[in-house]
Amino acid sequence: MNLFWEKLLGRLVSTSKFEKTERAAVLAMKRYDEIEKSLELAEYKKLFHVIKSSEFKEKKKTLQNRKYKDTEEYRINHKFLKLHNDPKINLYYQTLNSEQLKNYLEFKLTPEYEDLGDKKKLEQSEILRRLKSFENSKIYKNYVRFHDSFIIKDYEDLKKKVADPEFKKSNEFWKNEHRWKTVPEYSLEQRYYELANNPDISFFEKEKPARFEKYRNNTPSFFDQFDWNTLDKSRWAYGFRSTNKDLKVNYSFDNERQANNGGKNVSVENGKMIIETRKEKINAPAWNPQKGFIEKEFDYTSDVVQTADEFKQKYGVFRAKIRCTGAIHHAFWLGSDNQLPHINIFHYDGECITMGNAHSNVMDQVKVYGLAHSEFYIYTLVWTAKELIWYVNNYEVYRTNSNVPNEPLYLGFNSFIPSKIKGKTGSLEVDWVKVLKIVK
Repeated sequence: MNLFWEKLLGRLVSTSKFEKTERAAVLAMKRYDEIEKSLELAEYKKLFHVIKSSEFKEKKKTLQNRKYKDTEEYRINHKFLKLHNDPKINLYYQTLNSEQLKNYLEFKLTPEYEDLGDKKKLEQSEILRRLKSFENSKIYKNYVRFHDSFIIKDYEDLKKKVADPEFKKSNEFWKNEHRWKTVPEYSLEQRYYELANNPDISFFEKEKPARFEKYRNNTPSFFDQFDWNTLDKSRWAYGFRSTNKDLKVNYSFDNERQANNGGKNVSVENGKMIIETRKEKINAPAWNPQKGFIEKEFDYTSDVVQTADEFKQKYGVFRAKIRCTGAIHHAFWLGSDNQLPHINIFHYDGECITMGNAHSNVMDQVKVYGLAHSEFYIYTLVWTAKELIWYVNNYEVYRTNSNVPNEPLYLGFNSFIPSKIKGKTGSLEVDWVKVLKIVK
């Protein structure tokens, strides 16, 4: 597989961008989870259902759009004012409270009232003439028309209504063109908008929580960013793993050009673990399939480190940020107490990168071209009960469901020089290594 075009077309994102995206996603998930538990979000959700309800919308529409002239308050007040300002009704009340009417009504109750019909007596009495003049006046006739009339009763009823404090309050409310801003619902709406514009809630609403699933379903089980100085202060041990404690662990193979150097070629610099392959002669044990362990002079030294005694895991996500130099072999792998199973998460053979699963002396693998091995990339293996999936950064490189291991495996890094290639120096740098458990 050639990843040159995948890089060029952006399908394989750069390591820096991939890390940035991953960090951002994790931070976003944490922020999302915190907001989800917040009182503000709970209030927002509650208000959302209120504000978006048909009852709320209808009330708002009514209060904003209803004209004062269309209200019962307007009708009552308008009718009252029409009567209140009617000159004839005003004249009625003036008359009602006048001395003239009082005197006339008192006289009307006396026997002398009959004298108003006698012309002679009228001619002889100034008082009778005044009373007769009042009786015939427009003022009195207006009084008679309205007194105990339906109009006056209606006016008095309206007068009581408009004077009632509750009516005054209601009338003032409907007269106010900005009445919507005076009701509690308006305050609720403003609070809703305030919360909707809150950066956290705005983020929560726009976020797609589905993108967090792969982070939620994975919990860290192993992480090393190499803040130690010596191997004995770490979770790593040098040499190969053996179930037989009597067997040597610090050895190489007779068909390799380097001697594994007991951890002396492993160092930590600037938060990176470095396995250095150096040109130097050394006598060291070597395994020969026919002869067993033999002493051999090597022209190069290197190292192998693993977590066999400290950490093993069955299934999960295994990843490391790696780069290497030198046309020799460098590898990041999962190993067992036996020779197999063995999974190469990353293997550079001096020419190309390979990834694969070893089983029954066969390597089920893929070759990857188009990557600069001297640049950092994040190499990932997703191991489930059903399949193995390899990634470079965000890009899926290979997948297989054949001979999937079902036993816990440990982590391993090493650099080596097969006898078939020329001896050279080089280094394997690991910025960090992380293992996750798949909880779902």
